[in-house]
Amino acid sequence: MSNLAETITPQADFPEKLAPLFEPYRYKILYGGRGGAKSWGIARALLIMGAERPLRILCARELQKSIKDSVHRLLSDQIGVLELDSFYDTTQNVIRGQNGTEFFFEGLKHNSQQIKSYEGIDIAWVEEAVTVSKASWDFLIPTIRKEGSEIWVSFNPELEEDETYKRFVTRTPTNSIAIKMNWRDNPWFTSVLEQEKDDLKRDEPEDYETVWEGQCRAAVAGAIYAKEMRKAMDDDRIRAVPYDASHAVQTFWDLGWADNTSIWFVQKIGFEYRIIDFYQNARQSIQHYLQILQDKAYLYDIDYLPHDAKATQLGSGKSIEELLKNHGRKVEIVPKLSIVDGINAVRTIFPACYFDAEKCVDGLQALRRYRYKVNPETGRESKDPEHDIYSHASDAFRYFAVGYQDKIKPTPGRGPVAPSAHGWMGG
Repeated sequence: MSNLAETITPQADFPEKLAPLFEPYRYKILYGGRGGAKSWGIARALLIMGAERPLRILCARELQKSIKDSVHRLLSDQIGVLELDSFYDTTQNVIRGQNGTEFFFEGLKHNSQQIKSYEGIDIAWVEEAVTVSKASWDFLIPTIRKEGSEIWVSFNPELEEDETYKRFVTRTPTNSIAIKMNWRDNPWFTSVLEQEKDDLKRDEPEDYETVWEGQCRAAVAGAIYAKEMRKAMDDDRIRAVPYDASHAVQTFWDLGWADNTSIWFVQKIGFEYRIIDFYQNARQSIQHYLQILQDKAYLYDIDYLPHDAKATQLGSGKSIEELLKNHGRKVEIVPKLSIVDGINAVRTIFPACYFDAEKCVDGLQALRRYRYKVNPETGRESKDPEHDIYSHASDAFRYFAVGYQDKIKPTPGRGPVAPSAHGWMGG
């Protein structure tokens, strides 16, 4: 570190374990449990580096509805701790240094055009990265392409199957430094956090391992399809699932605008439901999704839509159902069942489902994280699922199960049909 780092005040002690942040790596990955000072350490490192030389720094997360959702406040607080108030000018949306350093704040999901507008980014810091989808990573990484540019990733692990954990911990990229930071490594660890840590260890030892020690869970707390997803993994039903051009593809939709529109692509072949693809996006017209379907070039049969597809759209004066039919699509409206009955339909059909691990990765992440609301005071689960970024893909999957339920003819005593050596998954 330069002379600037040596002038930092005593209360800004820097964790020794984070010294590699000042060394050149393409990827700098910080993960671990609560209280590990990962975000504080990164914020201080970036502010120090930005004061030493001009940098363009993008601070991102999967969703950012407003600047309040970003690390803007954290950086602003650390500017004061580092006594760099006279160097950095903090406005509502940007932080600028006297030498030309700039900090920008954006959400990754549904914001690709804005992020593309930031040319010459030196460092992209992705905070709370556990929720970042494969689609977002696939977009961001090639966008940060300046010579010598870096991507910093910080998160608290939850599931081994999460895209971020697989991408950066299970299969750490070349030219990376991965640092696991827990409460023991935090020079600012407080007595208040100490008490919270000890109480959770006493009362909920399994939760303690994830929350404070950064160990992955078997399933998200309250996960609705935890058993079904684990069984699919054990049965090797999440793998490469090729498109069979001799069978038609059905699509199953959940509709949204500000929220996601989610689409599953399914082929029913024999006793198997082969989920070959998944797509979701937001703030896109119906023409966008029709183009996506066309580009995938599958042989289609029926598009299954939820009940609200019958509602007339203000812009066009027509319903989504009518718009699809006007484009030559075959459309059916899924029967309107209760959420409870829909979840039961999913559980009935799940043992016969095979998922393409690559094309369905973001949909699978949603199914793993689809959960019941949990009362924070009692720890008890509600009968109602959470409405969050994972619920739309899960609702579309529920429509898949409901749309097919009258067509399911279960054979008594028969489990899911395993692929043979000469079958559709055979060598």
